[in-house]
Amino acid sequence: MWRRVPCLLCVFLVKLKRPIIVALIMFRRKNQSHSEQEGEDKQHKVKELRASLGQLSGRSAQYCTDACLKRYLEARNWNVDKSKKMLEETLKWRSSFKPEEIRWHEVATEGETGKVYKANFHDRYGRTVLILRPGMQNTSALDNQMKHLVYLIENAIFNLPEGQEQMAWLIDFTGWSITNNVPVKSARETINILQNHYPERLAVAFLYSPPRIFEAFWKIVKYFMDPKTAQKVKFVYPKNKDSVELMKSYFDMDNLATEFGGTATLNYDHEEFSRQMAQDDVKAAKFWGLDKHAPGVNGYSAAEVAPESKSIALPATARV
Repeated sequence: MWRRVPCLLCVFLVKLKRPIIVALIMFRRKNQSHSEQEGEDKQHKVKELRASLGQLSGRSAQYCTDACLKRYLEARNWNVDKSKKMLEETLKWRSSFKPEEIRWHEVATEGETGKVYKANFHDRYGRTVLILRPGMQNTSALDNQMKHLVYLIENAIFNLPEGQEQMAWLIDFTGWSITNNVPVKSARETINILQNHYPERLAVAFLYSPPRIFEAFWKIVKYFMDPKTAQKVKFVYPKNKDSVELMKSYFDMDNLATEFGGTATLNYDHEEFSRQMAQDDVKAAKFWGLDKHAPGVNGYSAAEVAPESKSIALPATARV
């Protein structure tokens, strides 16, 4: 009799668990079904947006991939009409600004101090990383500064690994002061270009150890930002434990420069970086179908790929 008790108990437990298991299966199926339906709805929105744009040609057609349309829809909470307006504004801007035609030799002077450049490592999610050092500002012409920034944004996107659509920004405030700070007009134009013409391209922006006086400047700048963009901006302080852990969650500390709490050395080499950009210019020209007419870049013709560059800012062991 006593030997039968455990067996009876097992049967009871199995019967007790059965409704729970069934409920879990039903819940999983319901979520899966909901996810599939949501995916179908979004795909329908993409088709609807594409149809609303009408017949596209040339670079506009090349630019408006399904992935591109999804980013604009995401930026406007999947509202087709608002997404269309936003995308049409971008196509108009690209037609005028011609970001795909900018070549490094046109903006190289802006980059001499390394105030903005692409790091030779990715974050833990495989994103391209742009390093910005506002304290290294070396020019005063806003148009050229924006042209330089747009060139590097395009380059960062061009160098994204397959399956990754976003980049990360690391902003180093070393040398930044109220006397050499970025003018509000420049900051406003940067925000306008980034959030209106490159929606969902920025994953996160780290403002590393900004001085207290920057807080007043930030309050003005934040006014021009979309709430979704503002949420991607993270203030990071080296002596704050949560900030340190946040950086570790995004970056390999062996890749990250000491200016950002890592162990590597930040040493921008303008000549080496220029050689890398010359290589990328050739590839970008080919991608956009401009290679037959691409001008010489830093001594290299469109048909001649520059020699492989060495490490730009961090040790050769850094992940590229």
